[in-house]
Order: sequence, then C-alpha cells, then structure tokens
Amino acid sequence: MAQLRQGQSEFEKSQTTVVVVGPEKADAFTAYWNENDLPFIGLPDPAHTILKLYGQEVKLFRLGRMPAQALVDKRGIVRFAYYGHDMSDIPTIQDTLEAIASISDPEDSDRDRKEGT
Repeated sequence: MAQLRQGQSEFEKSQTTVVVVGPEKADAFTAYWNENDLPFIGLPDPAHTILKLYGQEVKLFRLGRMPAQALVDKRGIVRFAYYGHDMSDIPTIQDTLEAIASISDPEDSDRDRKEGT
C-alpha cells in the first residue's frame, strides 16, 4: 500500500478514486487503516464477497489473497483487471496510470464538465 500512497497525488490528478479491499474483519481493518493514516478508501471483506465478485485468487501456500487490481469506470464497468501471481507481482504506479489513461473516455470528461461533476 506504500506504493499506492506514493501515487495518490497522481491518482487525484487523473480523477481516480483508490479503494483497497482487505480480507480482515472490520475492527482489524479499521485499526490498520487508522494506524497507517492511509489516504484512500478501505473496505473490509472478511467474507470474501468482493474477492469472489472480481475473481481474485486465494492461494493458501502463498499467504492468502493474490494481488489484484481492477479499474472500474463511473458506470461500474470493469475496464481493466490485473491479477498477480505472487505477493510481489504488483503493477507499478506508472503502469496503473497508463491503464487509467488508456481507458479514459474523452467524451466522459466533456460530459462531466458540462454536467458540473
């Protein structure tokens, strides 16, 4: 999550909201979030509901959930997904920003400006 924190200003410039989903129960998740003063949205998922929805893998011999990253547009459509093979297989901030740029729809930006959103 340190990598995500380092890219926070770039995510804001690209009008991207970061949501991190974790396997912990709400109390433990909230405590971790508060201890580390994380600048993005955190969502506990102890029942693995979101994990299953987005197809994130769990590998018990590799310490649980494998890293996954999904870019969801304003309409709720997954426009990009990346699934890591081990805990170190995480896209760089630059890779993530390039993926955001590649799925950005100029018409959405124009429409947002006209609608004031």
